[in-house]
Amino acid sequence: MLNGDKANKEEGGVCVVRRVRLSFADLTIEFVDRDLALKLIEKWAEKSTFPVQVIYGPEGCGKTAWLLQSIELLKDREFNIIYVNPINKEVLAEFGVASLKDEFLRMVREALAQNALGRLAWLAFDLAKDLIKATRGKIAVIVDDAFQVIGVKESALYVKALLNLIEYPPEHYEKIITIAATSEGVSRREIGRHEWSDVIPMWNMAREGFKQLYEQLPGEKPPFEEVWKLTGGNPRMLERLYSAGWDVDRVVEDFIRRRGVDVFVSSLSDSERRMLAEAVEDPDALFTREGIPLMSKLIELNLVLDISDRKPYLWIDQPPPEKDEELGIGRRVAWQSPLHREAVRRILETQSQ
Repeated sequence: MLNGDKANKEEGGVCVVRRVRLSFADLTIEFVDRDLALKLIEKWAEKSTFPVQVIYGPEGCGKTAWLLQSIELLKDREFNIIYVNPINKEVLAEFGVASLKDEFLRMVREALAQNALGRLAWLAFDLAKDLIKATRGKIAVIVDDAFQVIGVKESALYVKALLNLIEYPPEHYEKIITIAATSEGVSRREIGRHEWSDVIPMWNMAREGFKQLYEQLPGEKPPFEEVWKLTGGNPRMLERLYSAGWDVDRVVEDFIRRRGVDVFVSSLSDSERRMLAEAVEDPDALFTREGIPLMSKLIELNLVLDISDRKPYLWIDQPPPEKDEELGIGRRVAWQSPLHREAVRRILETQSQ
């Protein structure tokens, strides 16, 4: 996944060692876009992070790709790097202490053999402590999509543990970066109740960057504008469409089945269904006293996000537009992608017949 030709150069003001190559629908593609987000990594590399940086956004918006590209940038700045992604069963240990690396990988293999995916996050934390003692250098701990496997309460405890690593390290260190990324809205809310982290949103790709990704896909494909309106710039939805031969019905039906959207809609009261139908047309309909309980359910299912201020410095990379009815983006609430909204629309229509 991390193979690619080295090419030290300046791109958009960011020195990129190489563009990593990523698996995408049985293809290998090159990382594109997210220059503003990479500049933020450079900033953190200069001054360390405080407190923990918790990044959240729609499922499939490109958080993992950005983190993998960020690892290349941090390697170029001589950081010792620990990366774990329990969902993908992926780990990376980029540092020179062979004994620590061998023991870490041994424990990772043991955890994977036992399907104890949540243990990977804590193995990364323990390794970070040992690495600080061994090197007293520059450390980066990147935990990607762990909150789903360790649960809501433990996610908050994990963030607090990372903060303790910053504030009360076992030895002096030169610099430290701690990042945890999630698409899980419930954990994000629990973590946001405490002062242990900066919780920073990341949105789907902007149009031009998404077009670069679209253009890497081979073969005949629908016009870009049509794909943009279906995905809203979400790479995961683009991948699903490409894998399905651009069959929108197949993608939507598969999404409904995997998420249990039909069961969820069936569980709603008549008033909730009416409110949901309003939210399909305007997601801000959820941001009312009556609508917030339903919005919380939709957040738990990773169908919508509550989004706030659009000031660029509050976001990783570019924020969503102020409002875009065609893509299902309101001023305060947004569907994670137009295809998420379409799945709900279809079930509402089916069950009303």
